[in-house]
Amino acid sequence: MKKALVTGGSGLIGQFLLQQLQAEGYEVSALYRNTIPQVEAPGITWVEGDILDPVLLRSLMAKVQAVYHCAGFVSYAPQDKDLLQQINVEGTANVVDACLQFPGVALCHVSSIAAVNRKKGDTIITEEAKWDPGEERSAYAFSKYAAEVEVWRGISEGLQAVIVNPSIVLGPADWNRSSTQLFKYAWQEHAFYTLGYANFVDVRDVVKAMTLLMEGGHWGNRFILNAHQITYQEFFERAAQCFGKKPPTIKVAGWLTEVLWRLEALRGSVTGAKPLITKDTARVAKERHFFSNEKVKKALGMEFRPLEETLDWCCLRLKQEIQKADA
Repeated sequence: MKKALVTGGSGLIGQFLLQQLQAEGYEVSALYRNTIPQVEAPGITWVEGDILDPVLLRSLMAKVQAVYHCAGFVSYAPQDKDLLQQINVEGTANVVDACLQFPGVALCHVSSIAAVNRKKGDTIITEEAKWDPGEERSAYAFSKYAAEVEVWRGISEGLQAVIVNPSIVLGPADWNRSSTQLFKYAWQEHAFYTLGYANFVDVRDVVKAMTLLMEGGHWGNRFILNAHQITYQEFFERAAQCFGKKPPTIKVAGWLTEVLWRLEALRGSVTGAKPLITKDTARVAKERHFFSNEKVKKALGMEFRPLEETLDWCCLRLKQEIQKADA
């Protein structure tokens, strides 16, 4: 039986990846740190641990042929800079080093479109965009780029590895975490929305691409995984419609966003709480870029799901979870 290791198995991508691998007949070891695992199925063994533990990683690598590194930390709060470096960069370095100990082990590293360079004036971004350290980027973006550098180091040392760069991943999971919080915002009928555009991709398409890229041996490549670009206003309107809720109707002007992130920074410095909006999130929300998916479509011959299908699926599953919790 084929054997795989998934780090970050309890996260959004990790949960659906486990289901995909289990359906494909893999025996999987799933590493988690704090979050209680949600996927229980034959062939999945949960291991509590940390990617900052190189000894544990080496012991797990000795038993598998494929490693899917999904673990990571997402934050745009200034006070999390050191934690981003530790988890995203040092953790990935540990994963790479452990893989290198066992020739024949292949790695799929989950990065982010945040690590793909973009400049003002660019409209379509591809994998060929060169990282410019002089461009203003968040600490999160820098940490994901530095993590990719660790993977490229491993590749130069003989590691069979592929990198994927998903955009905002949509899927029905814990809506107090990650991108699923966007659905919670729509469900709670908040009144405000910000200007700007975002890129989205269905989690099912992400895990499908990951497994196909590993099976096809697309080593030494990075692939953007993105399907749609729409405004935040349109996203919340569609999500609210799916839920049968009222969409936000009050636009937050650009100048007000600049005021809000400064006020949030002040609140955070006084209370120690993480800001709800930061300089980086305010800046990103005003940008308009589309991340091209042509490379992965050509490599795999795959098409991405329509956004309407993704939203309907997410909302239905989330409503079922709400009803189950209320029962």
